[in-house]
Amino acid sequence: MSATPANPGAKARYIMIGGFLGAGKTTAVGRLARHLAAQGLRVGLITNDQGRNLVDTAMLRSQGFATEEIPGGCFCCRFNSLVDAAQKLTSETRPEVFVAEPVGSCTDLAATVTYPLRRLYGDQFTVAPVSVLLDPVRALRVLGVEPGGNFSPKVLYIYRKQIEEADLVVISKSDLVDERRQAALRQVLAREFPGKEVLAVSAREGTNLEAWFQRLTSHEQVARIAMDIDYQTYAEGEALLGWLNATVQVSAATAFSADDFLRQVATEVQQRLRTAEAEVAHLKMTLSPDESLAGEIAAVNLVRNDFVPELSYHLEQPVRSGQLILNLRAEAAPEVLATAVREGLTAAAGSFPGLRATLDHLEHFRPGKPTPTHRLDGLPA
Repeated sequence: MSATPANPGAKARYIMIGGFLGAGKTTAVGRLARHLAAQGLRVGLITNDQGRNLVDTAMLRSQGFATEEIPGGCFCCRFNSLVDAAQKLTSETRPEVFVAEPVGSCTDLAATVTYPLRRLYGDQFTVAPVSVLLDPVRALRVLGVEPGGNFSPKVLYIYRKQIEEADLVVISKSDLVDERRQAALRQVLAREFPGKEVLAVSAREGTNLEAWFQRLTSHEQVARIAMDIDYQTYAEGEALLGWLNATVQVSAATAFSADDFLRQVATEVQQRLRTAEAEVAHLKMTLSPDESLAGEIAAVNLVRNDFVPELSYHLEQPVRSGQLILNLRAEAAPEVLATAVREGLTAAAGSFPGLRATLDHLEHFRPGKPTPTHRLDGLPA
């Protein structure tokens, strides 16, 4: 693999931004990529998922960034594909910085990705501290500070292990909680994960990003022993999560609001998941109009059962047709997710006269047992 940046002899920078499903990784990656590009750096992005047809990839490409997608498993299990993706980006755009967004249900990424990357390709890369993002509302519930919907203990095992392995713990949506709640979160993090550096940012509002980005671009991951992890519990936790990816062709005789349609689909699916007592980790969708200019999309996110579907990208003009990409992750049987999505799409389409929503592709499954390509017990000095 070659990752030669524009400056001959200089190493490319590798930055990995992890965190649980719905933590705000894609928004943060987009912010970081724009920050780096504004400094004149060429940036390559790498997304990752258990399945195909990713909303994250569509959203990042819509912002004009060269983005490679690694489907079919976590970075840890697709290490060679990660290297190949970097090589492809290098040959096409010659990035000086790679930003990788791993699957939100994965952990042990330091030992299985960044440590091997430095050991095997240390002459080509510098590796930034690994950031793990936290949605503060979810974190307050997971860590027992506040009541609310939550996951099974084995899913929470993954969540906690992500925090344990972080070099930087980043409260990524600090605008969602006031100072009192943020202080409570910091206190429990300090008690349960002592010694962790904790930063609070809002990628959506652009708050306190500079200090975090400065750490990512000027510091390297420090040498330490890899954390202990029970891969059986890890595998069982991932297997409790249902996974669904779908693409849908949407068309209507008269133009309709893409924003309103996405909100309606999210609301209909959410209602059915609540009825099924499925705990939502993340539902995200994009709608790309057939007649739009490149990069114009609408996008909506739902990150908890009691969360209101939220638009992150808007289409101001009505559309007549387009492609909807839908990614849903929740603690429930995959068949439950498929039923909720099919019924939700039908109900949402029925609210818009003459609108047709035709499923092109739908895959639903549980993630397989993680089997790392490499695992190193520590970071080489």
